[in-house]
Amino acid sequence: MTCATLAKGLLDLEVARARMIAAAEPIRGEEFVALDQAVGRVLSRHLVARLDMPSIDNSAMDGYALCLAELGERGLPVVLRVPAGAAVSALPEGGCARIFTGAPVPTGADCVIPQERVTLDGEGRMHVSGEAKPGANIRRRGEEYRAGDALLPSGATLNPAALAMLASQGIAEVPVLPRLTVALISTGDELIEPGEPCLAGQVYNSNRVMLRALLEQQGCEVLDLGIIGDTAEALHEAFVVTRDSADLVICTGGVSVGEEDHVRPVLEALGGLVFHGVAIKPGKPVAFGFLDDGSPEGVPLIALPGNPVASLVGWQLLARPFVQGRQGRAVGPLQQFNVRAGFSRRGNHGRRELLRVVLDWQGGLPVAFLAGGQGSHMLRAASQAHGYLMMAADTDVEEGHEYPYLPAGQFVD
Repeated sequence: MTCATLAKGLLDLEVARARMIAAAEPIRGEEFVALDQAVGRVLSRHLVARLDMPSIDNSAMDGYALCLAELGERGLPVVLRVPAGAAVSALPEGGCARIFTGAPVPTGADCVIPQERVTLDGEGRMHVSGEAKPGANIRRRGEEYRAGDALLPSGATLNPAALAMLASQGIAEVPVLPRLTVALISTGDELIEPGEPCLAGQVYNSNRVMLRALLEQQGCEVLDLGIIGDTAEALHEAFVVTRDSADLVICTGGVSVGEEDHVRPVLEALGGLVFHGVAIKPGKPVAFGFLDDGSPEGVPLIALPGNPVASLVGWQLLARPFVQGRQGRAVGPLQQFNVRAGFSRRGNHGRRELLRVVLDWQGGLPVAFLAGGQGSHMLRAASQAHGYLMMAADTDVEEGHEYPYLPAGQFVD
């Protein structure tokens, strides 16, 4: 397999992100799942409408259906009662119908008057207050879409509203892409799992639970290999196992350039490296490459840093869009807008910095404040942050000035 030439130095964030998105080939295959099991799944083909929507002219509210030309000063007698689910009926001449939301509008009626604007006199005749117009409060057949119209494109992620729309068409199951199988590897002799006794020098493995949750949030099947020792041999064996059983490998730790960092040399021995190092803080050591299994396309591997906040940032900005591309989902640009800083801070030399911040809206406009300590090992600020203030390299934060802000909510759906 031929990999892109290794970039000299650190890659710009946009360049690294674009390379990964371009390399994210959707997985192949198709399966049918029941509608009530399809939330978060990705459509494998285009879907078209089977029915007009609405399927009949129906009332948009509770009220009275009538022919406006017949409404005079004496009002109209109520001659019909039309509940939702009733068959379409004809409106007798010179009368009106009591009608309810979703009920079919009788033929001959050209508007629905809300019940709040209607009074009934002693003879049971209805009278209207205010202006009435033809077509008012009637949902016309096919006004949303017609049978044969496009409903959802291939690659659409099925959210609850989309499922409701499909259910309204009588669709019981949908064609979707298979779930992406992602192998998750944690490296580090110092790591132990939560619940185990912690000895001096040991660290609880926070990356594993975080990344597993993030992958499952994206609808992935997670093949969890647990903790792998800090040896080239152990890592080589783990990469070979996952190369043959996963659509993607994500590992954390061992991705820097120290003597105990084996990810890069093992990856280069088994496949190829596309890039190693991105000009962001935190998240600098992120690496991306492929494990070559002898097929035209190897198994992609994303190596994230061991520090948990750096791993989180690497996931959100780089690994997550790659996962979505592999799932066949459309990958949009990063969402950002400017907010004022409520603090001052020295900038980072040579790298773009993502500061974990919270927004204060008390003055009507958002003002960003640091969520807490900004070290790449400090999870409390990351867990409480509303988003990131994204600072260009060598740029100081000055209180009262505006800077790009990335809302954290975009990394959840």
